[in-house]
Amino acid sequence: MKAVMISGWGRNPRLVVREMPEPGEPGPDDVLVRVQAASVNPKDWKLNYHLALLATPALSRRLPPLFGDDLAGTVIATGSHVSDFEVGDAVYGMDMNLRTASLAERTRISQFRIAKKPVSLSFREAAAMPLAALTALQGMRKGGIKAGSKVLIIGASGGVGTFAVQIAKALGAQVAGVCSGKNTELVRNLGADEVIDYTLGDYRHGNGAFDLVFDVAANESPRGCADLTAPGGWFISTGGHARSMLGTPIHRMLGRNAANIMVAPRRRDLETLSALVDDGKLRPVIDSEFDLADIEQAYQRSRTGRCRGKVVVGVAEEGVARNA
Repeated sequence: MKAVMISGWGRNPRLVVREMPEPGEPGPDDVLVRVQAASVNPKDWKLNYHLALLATPALSRRLPPLFGDDLAGTVIATGSHVSDFEVGDAVYGMDMNLRTASLAERTRISQFRIAKKPVSLSFREAAAMPLAALTALQGMRKGGIKAGSKVLIIGASGGVGTFAVQIAKALGAQVAGVCSGKNTELVRNLGADEVIDYTLGDYRHGNGAFDLVFDVAANESPRGCADLTAPGGWFISTGGHARSMLGTPIHRMLGRNAANIMVAPRRRDLETLSALVDDGKLRPVIDSEFDLADIEQAYQRSRTGRCRGKVVVGVAEEGVARNA
């Protein structure tokens, strides 16, 4: 089967498509999926891609070779303990192993980390959702968001941000989104009550206090956003920057509500997202689409940090499935 793997090591590794062995029969709780589409997340290049920069040739050979977390596709085999999925079902989901191998024609994944694909979404649209939308949903829950809560989303036009705006609105929150001026219309159209253009000045002061400051761009710290956070409110980050990674535990020790969120792939949360899609309250925003053969360009697009929504990779042609 065709699959994405890394070629080379040191300063200039490349992602290439090669023939790889089939994943084999599914375990008792696994399903085997024919992958129709996958997507690229910053986690991919912040963690997986950069492992090759640090690896010696010997270590590089020991790393799991395949890439990708998000997937959408068709079940082609089930394990002996699987009862909720059948061959032919259209599913979507993700894993959080070091390298999950969704950027491959076929892959194995636990039945507990997938759900039926929303009927109204194509495979490519569904593949854009799992990691980013789950992060947004679980961040809102961690922050205790409910009707009437005030939420500020930093990085509102990106992959997680576009989902966070919609989910916060679906929960009845008042939402302000931080983005560049060229993306204000997008964020407003997603439902934001207020849009703040960070290019016009330091937005961290003079914009009010929020019950949740959700830094999905992972560039801020709890201390830097103190003026934005209401008494008893939360600062939550996706944790990609040292300021947040180091500052958050210090603030927690001081008794303040701060957290770096690590997404958990859970079927029930995917089903919650599907229900929001079916109710017309949630829709993925696609920045760009690439074929599997162009995976290096897809990663480079994500690495610009300027994506409006998600970067999607088509692995196979859209096929006919039970709930496609």
